Amino acid sequence: MNKLKNIIEPKLLFNHNQEVQDPRDGLTLFGPYSKDKVNNFSIGIIGTPSGIDFFKSWLTKFLNPVIPLKKDVSKPFYPGFEAIFGITVNLNSTVELEVSPSDLKKMYRYSDSHVRVSSMVDLFVDKIIDQKKEDDRPPVNLWFVIIPDEVYQHGRVKSKPAKDPIKIGIKDKYSRTTVGLFDEIDPTIKKLKDSYNYENNFHNQLKLKLLKHEILTQIIRESTIAYDQHPYLNSRNEPKRDLANMESDICWNIATSVYYKLGGLPWKLGKIRKDVCYIGLVFKINERNKNNKYACCAAQMFLDSGDGMVFKGAVGPWYNEDTKEFHLSEEASKDLLNKALDSFKRENNRLPKEIFIHGKTYFSNEEWKGFLNAVEGQDISIIGVTIKEEKVFKLYRNKDFPILRGSYYTKSHSQAYLWTKGFIPRLQQPLGMETPNPLSIKVTRGARNTNINTVCKDILALTKLNYNSCKFCDGSPVTLKFANVIGEILTSGEIEDLRPALPFRYYI
Repeated sequence: MNKLKNIIEPKLLFNHNQEVQDPRDGLTLFGPYSKDKVNNFSIGIIGTPSGIDFFKSWLTKFLNPVIPLKKDVSKPFYPGFEAIFGITVNLNSTVELEVSPSDLKKMYRYSDSHVRVSSMVDLFVDKIIDQKKEDDRPPVNLWFVIIPDEVYQHGRVKSKPAKDPIKIGIKDKYSRTTVGLFDEIDPTIKKLKDSYNYENNFHNQLKLKLLKHEILTQIIRESTIAYDQHPYLNSRNEPKRDLANMESDICWNIATSVYYKLGGLPWKLGKIRKDVCYIGLVFKINERNKNNKYACCAAQMFLDSGDGMVFKGAVGPWYNEDTKEFHLSEEASKDLLNKALDSFKRENNRLPKEIFIHGKTYFSNEEWKGFLNAVEGQDISIIGVTIKEEKVFKLYRNKDFPILRGSYYTKSHSQAYLWTKGFIPRLQQPLGMETPNPLSIKVTRGARNTNINTVCKDILALTKLNYNSCKFCDGSPVTLKFANVIGEILTSGEIEDLRPALPFRYYI
């Protein structure tokens, strides 16, 4: 009879090669893994005049210690950005770009959602790109994009315009896509038509439009950093979003993300096997394509160093409406893996010995043949692992807390159930409020001697590599956690094939 086993919580590596479980403990006690790597950087701020003031006021708080209002093991003290990472932010050398509040307020009222979102995005993007081209000062390494909450409210899919809508847009779908006689004469017409090539999502569209310019951004809502100030107070002069108990969490998350985007590595896995890389497949149907079989494919590759890259694959008829699954052609899968191997070699001057490909569905014979062709003649082992959230199989305990995170049950030599959520002794609480569902882990392709125990340990470790926040862990491995986000960005508009591949930090 198979027994329930437990994986010891993976430790993370920090400065001086010190190991601890919680990234916040490690950063507080020892500093980031790549300490002294980030220096001489420049930041930019773009927003409305009040948004810039909100951010500059909050930045002083961000650079200094923040003590939580209530004592909570899961919400530790924040020592301050400069104390954690050992770098100084020169507030006098920041680049500031103002966005007109009146222009934004007018755009909130645009009746056509495509025109509304695209216009708001371009208001920010055009200023950032122009600054990069025309400013003689050292280039900005990271832009803080401070958006009023109205941008968030009116800049999403199915969002509605503000009061007193302004009629704008092209109703006729044929006219949106055809080239007119006056398109070149009047650039406003062309810009109007271009707006229909993009998804109605401010965040994704802004990220996409800046990808080819290799511009890094940190998008922050005004109410996140100014929740206790007007106009984010209600009629009783209380915050509409009361984030008082979340201030240290907000600082931890933004600090880690900023350090990573500036080129630093906050931490890496303590016990990671050398020359192994993990690839997560990303598929997303292009909603603007009339043929709903067509989807964009991409891959996220995570190295043993902890860093990640994103590769855009071909757009093609990868979606099967009968099986509701995505599968690549032989040629497309070979091309995608070749891109990943080329990038690995550029970073490490050698090829990996093992490649684990993570997917949410089984790998078809055709796409797996393409992966094998990519490594033909090389001493590289590739293993296909299907990872799904199990909805039916649960385990209950008659205790005050649920099953321990890291528990796993081996169903066979190639399949196991792994609880990435559950009770965490270090935090004295579970990850999530509900009875945790396990991940169904199955080795579906590749070496028959692959140890399912090793696969489970790797996947549990990969739940601790989210540099876009500073949490103890996630419920999904990083190879799949951001699959939807990356897919949505890549399908939110027209984009050229990105060569070389851009690091993961450009997408988050």
